[in-house]
Amino acid sequence: MIDEQAILNELSFKAVRSSGAGGQHVNKTASKVELSFDLEASEVLSEAQKIRLKSNLQTRLTKAHVLILQCGESRSQHKNKATVIERFLNIIKENLEEEKERIPTKVPKAVVKKRLKSKRKISEKKANRKPPEID
Repeated sequence: MIDEQAILNELSFKAVRSSGAGGQHVNKTASKVELSFDLEASEVLSEAQKIRLKSNLQTRLTKAHVLILQCGESRSQHKNKATVIERFLNIIKENLEEEKERIPTKVPKAVVKKRLKSKRKISEKKANRKPPEID
């Protein structure tokens, strides 16, 4: 579907300091990795794929159509980079997949019969609650 190696060449990475607790180590190392992918400038994706990604990833893209992902789960920059690349590839693959068109099927006769029987039973139950009519 897409050439993973070529699309990985279009990514840009930036290492930043992780936030949160962690002692002195967190204050002196840039282990958090930030991945950015410019959807408009991509040469690997076709125009149709770009349009599809823009519509599916509306909430995750910046106004300049740049996808930014971050990972600071590990204390290792290499692990964070691998994790963020994996996430990126999953997001791209999931949002480029076309959903199968549903083929409507007939409702089985047994199901229709069961539904009507149930309706009739409930109707009779409610009819039995009424006081008898005296003419």
